[in-house]
Amino acid sequence: MTRATLYIGNKRYSSWSLRGWLPCRLAGLAFDEVVIPLDTPETQARIRAVSPSGRVPCLHHDGLVIWDSLAIAEYCAELVPGLWPADRAARARARVVTAEMHAGFLELRRAMFFNVGRAIPGGGRTPGALADIDRIARLWAQTRAVHGAGGPYLFGETFTIADAFYAPIVCRFATWAPELDAAAQAYADAVWAHPLVAEWVAAGRAETWRSPRYEESPAP
Repeated sequence: MTRATLYIGNKRYSSWSLRGWLPCRLAGLAFDEVVIPLDTPETQARIRAVSPSGRVPCLHHDGLVIWDSLAIAEYCAELVPGLWPADRAARARARVVTAEMHAGFLELRRAMFFNVGRAIPGGGRTPGALADIDRIARLWAQTRAVHGAGGPYLFGETFTIADAFYAPIVCRFATWAPELDAAAQAYADAVWAHPLVAEWVAAGRAETWRSPRYEESPAP
């Protein structure tokens, strides 16, 4: 099997890239990592040269080009068992909460941009963002109530693709510090402390490229 290449945006800013990077790491996939800085004059041309959609993340592996974070996660799950829960009911739940994350919570994304290097406590609390946060907290609580026994993650002791897809939300919460109930905060703390999430955050904070859009914007 040939070595893969994963094209991503800045770790400081690219939540979508984190959702593709985590499954690749969880699967133990050997890949070269190519970071394409965002918000530069060359960004779109560089991304379109490697990704048909013009977006990252994009995985190249064994002659395949996979340009969507959820498709990357499913591909990794086919390579290595255990990235989804083994139980059929739990696996169905994991897929549906992951799909909701993949397609939804647009108000939260707009109001609370992704930047692992900034702290903006109290900002971004638009009505739409707060409604999304309430939905996320209830979704986490309901999932853990049924499937989370035995560990701190959504499906117990194993950090699955579902947790990987909510890791960018956890990073947003670390930046914007919205009010969470105790259960939601405990789950967020567990995801934040996961070694791979911590590795991504540390790398994002160490990056030297800065985008004015995410660094100079006043806190709402």
